Amino acid sequence: MTFPDNKFSDISAFASAYFEQCAAAQASVDGDRLKAAFALLDEACGRGATLYVCGNGGSAAISNHLVCDHSKCGQTDTDLRPKVVSLSTNIEMITAIANDLSYDEVFVYQLKTLAEPGDILLTISSSGDSENVVRAARWAKDNGLGVIAFTGFGGGRSADLADINLHVTGDNYGVVEDVHQGLMHILSQFLRQSHMNETVIPDRKF
Repeated sequence: MTFPDNKFSDISAFASAYFEQCAAAQASVDGDRLKAAFALLDEACGRGATLYVCGNGGSAAISNHLVCDHSKCGQTDTDLRPKVVSLSTNIEMITAIANDLSYDEVFVYQLKTLAEPGDILLTISSSGDSENVVRAARWAKDNGLGVIAFTGFGGGRSADLADINLHVTGDNYGVVEDVHQGLMHILSQFLRQSHMNETVIPDRKF
């Protein structure tokens, strides 16, 4: 069965059921994989590597939001200078590639132009099977980039390609995207606080 599997007549009841789904999805995230993803991002940031992020639709919004939180917030009160690029944000480049080549190439074309071995690609895809995301992950894997995948549903091909798959057990796009957004905030905020003087933390807002 999927959520919702019946029609709700009361929005409060729907909200309660939705939040229950979110709680279950949050609890499904593997803690050891989350630690591994953080370690990879932290190490890459420390040596000045670039983090590339991509996704479609709501996942594109999470990709763009990650740039703000990981890059801007990550260097507030720290000695970090995170380099983060969303491959979902340059609409001129995206539409040019989609129009002249294929929408399936919109992320991998940019990676081929910008990325270097040792950089990191973080893909965000609820299905894990969006062709443009899969192509980017496959190229990254073949060209010396670390690959982290946020997935939901069955995980798709992205789950198999990634070095670290942060999988969310859920079959509702909103629920999966909400947890992906939470993972984005968790990684970004934990990176920041890890590099802050602990005496400063109580006086700051995250």
